[in-house]
Amino acid sequence: MKMGWTADGRALHKQRMLNIIALATTMLAATPGDAGGIAAVDVQGDRVTVRFDDRVEGASAFLLDGPRRIALDVAGAQAGASRYAGSNAVVSGIRQGQLSDTMARIVLDLTTPATLGDPQIAADGKSLSFSLQNVTDGRFRTAVGQGRLRFDAPANMSARPQKRIHSITVPIPPVARGVDLPAIEGVRDGSRPLVVIDAGHGGHDPGAINKDNGKREKDVTLAIAQAIRDQLVKSGRVRVALTRDDDRFLVLQERYGIARKLGADLFISVHADSADNADAHGATVYTLSETASDREAARLAARENKADVLNGVNLGNQSGDVSSILIDLTQRESMNISANFARLLQREAAPYVPFRSAYHRFASLMVLKAPDTPSVLFETGYISNADDALFLSSHEGQQAIARGVARAIDVHFARKLAMGSGRSGG
Repeated sequence: MKMGWTADGRALHKQRMLNIIALATTMLAATPGDAGGIAAVDVQGDRVTVRFDDRVEGASAFLLDGPRRIALDVAGAQAGASRYAGSNAVVSGIRQGQLSDTMARIVLDLTTPATLGDPQIAADGKSLSFSLQNVTDGRFRTAVGQGRLRFDAPANMSARPQKRIHSITVPIPPVARGVDLPAIEGVRDGSRPLVVIDAGHGGHDPGAINKDNGKREKDVTLAIAQAIRDQLVKSGRVRVALTRDDDRFLVLQERYGIARKLGADLFISVHADSADNADAHGATVYTLSETASDREAARLAARENKADVLNGVNLGNQSGDVSSILIDLTQRESMNISANFARLLQREAAPYVPFRSAYHRFASLMVLKAPDTPSVLFETGYISNADDALFLSSHEGQQAIARGVARAIDVHFARKLAMGSGRSGG
């Protein structure tokens, strides 16, 4: 039985491709001699086997929700005129595309929630396989937030340098010329995770201001970012860099551009909220969504995204319609990890920082749009609230926030390390 799109599915897929940036899905009739062309995708029972006409270098997979999919990235592979064979009630469609010269992607559409099990690459490097394991919706969502699962390579396959497997299909402006990359502090071990902390606002942009005591968001965020950095350096578990370590102005693209240029594993933008209601208080964590979770989140996105505009001049040289930025599968993976970290941040930091009851919100924030870097915007409290402003501007409050953030970061990377060691040894 041939597996593929129905007529309606093909029409829907074509329409989506007209609305989003193409995912490099050019099909290749022939493959280079040094790469394995995808020859077949076989589904037999609960086992999926992908066969190549030559040796491939490695593979990884991750899950996506809404709709449910399995994305399989194969290094040293080329998309080809492969056949799809077999039958499985869980898989409704299979397609493939070329991410880069040496990276192919296979996408399996799922009818029900399922995860991957027992991922293997054959000893000759010419096939890989995995099982499909039916799970509950809750277990599937948990697996989505856990990121990539790497395939085990047989012992007799020669070791190759690990490649960065992110693919960027969203046009992202480069770091502006003349912006120096910040120093990376902490342990001198390039294998340790890198966290980039962004102190919101700065320079001629003061951010929100408390009308009663004059406290400015740009000063508070810098002090908190420095406290987080010092706490992380002291822990010795990760490397850390600040987008700014003084009172300077950076456009929004420069902020996440610095994180991308440094190859950050996590990006945290620190802010202090403001509201007309002086009683509003507590911390909030925002993650990226093309649709704001509520009216307040939409207002925040509108205010923060205009931080590049001063006296009518668009310093970021970007379209005002920031919501039109489109997101590919790689960015969706980062969004899932970001949302998972947002929940972890609230759980670990709650003993130190008061949070709002609705602590996790979604907004189309420009500073979070690096497609290959998990990112959150941490509104540490309301500078417009007297108690919050006192907490945020005090040494004790800043240290408390730093301890809470550091705890969340430690748990986040410990989980990733444990998953990597338990599944693929890397």
